[in-house]
Amino acid sequence: MRITMIGSGYVGLVSGVCFADFGHDVICVDKDTSKIEALQRGEIPIFEPGLDQLVADNVRAGRLSFTTNVEASVAESDVVFIAVGTPSRRGDGHADLSYVHAAAREIAEHVKGFTVIVTKSTVPVGTGDEVERIVRETNTGADVAIVSNPEFLREGAAIEDFKRPDRIVIGLNDERARAVMTEVYRPLYLNQAPLLFTSRRTSELIKYAANAFLAMKITFINEMADLCEKVGANVQEVSRGIGLDGRIGSKFLHAGPGYGGSCFPKDTLALAKTAQDYDSPVRLIETTVSINDNRKRAMGRKVISAMGGDIRGKAIAVLGLTFKPNTDDMRDSPAISIIQTLQDAGATVTGYDPEGMENARQVIDNIAYAEDAYAAARDADALVIVTEWNQFRALDFARLKSVMKAPVLVDLRNIYRHDEIAKHGFSYTSIGRPSNDAAL
Repeated sequence: MRITMIGSGYVGLVSGVCFADFGHDVICVDKDTSKIEALQRGEIPIFEPGLDQLVADNVRAGRLSFTTNVEASVAESDVVFIAVGTPSRRGDGHADLSYVHAAAREIAEHVKGFTVIVTKSTVPVGTGDEVERIVRETNTGADVAIVSNPEFLREGAAIEDFKRPDRIVIGLNDERARAVMTEVYRPLYLNQAPLLFTSRRTSELIKYAANAFLAMKITFINEMADLCEKVGANVQEVSRGIGLDGRIGSKFLHAGPGYGGSCFPKDTLALAKTAQDYDSPVRLIETTVSINDNRKRAMGRKVISAMGGDIRGKAIAVLGLTFKPNTDDMRDSPAISIIQTLQDAGATVTGYDPEGMENARQVIDNIAYAEDAYAAARDADALVIVTEWNQFRALDFARLKSVMKAPVLVDLRNIYRHDEIAKHGFSYTSIGRPSNDAAL
């Protein structure tokens, strides 16, 4: 099939490349000329494992191309996906749909013949109705079907998620689109990926409900971690104990400094705002948002406490700046608030991240950047692990101790055990575990 992907950011690029790898002819469109020129040169604007090779393979095969020309690509397509950003709107927290609406108008101006227009961007309930209104208003003769097809991609594992999804949700009110969308995803039949057809509004809500539930699950175990510290229990064993219950499951039950990234923060907030608009508030989600926001600075205070309560003039090394490993995404990363808290208390900070330092420089002020973990730790009064990159799972503690001013480790991801760190002469602080606990 001939597919146009409007928006070549994270979702649009990964989705477009994977559709091309299925055998479809895909054109990725973006208004950012520099981004398109870079993609045409084979330069990938985001870090996602395996994406660069997949782009190169499909460009070479002639199934994938990049352009700023919306008119030509839309006119020749069977399916046009809208995969533009929907950031939180400044001032009120609602999803900013201006890019979606602009894309809908531009598609309507150039569409020819029966075309399925698919909203891949994460959007509030009722957005599909508005997209349809805009298209009809812009082009009264347009023969289109408007579909919702939310993405469920994890940064760092997006290609695997796209090719082996738990489910594919397709929301439609025009039955003509069913056969088209079935053909779009036909290559996944071999993987027995279930296609869930729903109404358009139901599909839009599924995306928000899924992300909100996962965010709530993370926040729950973080609160349990705080309680574990007060009562002398081990949050990792609590997680294992409840996660073995099939009704609960083990995923997203890892205590840490709070969630961040491009999805959970904005989607939980947008769902809460939408629910308020419909006079059906989601109190659990509102509380989840508040707890998570407060937790990030609380982790900064945890570091201060681990260093004796006064860090003025101290040097602190922070390992991991991105919101999760295997990405260069700094959006709402816990590291931002943690570092700010440490700076507010008078400390100087040196950071290191395997992939995120270029983006970190855009959002974190007045810190130094090191070339590796050991360079970051040089002359530091404490070492803080914020993001659980694999590179930090087997650190050489003898080497660290030799270069640090004081052997203090604050492990906000529970990568290590107290007993293995203590034998190296380090003071060790983790999340939700007794200080003498040696459990895995």
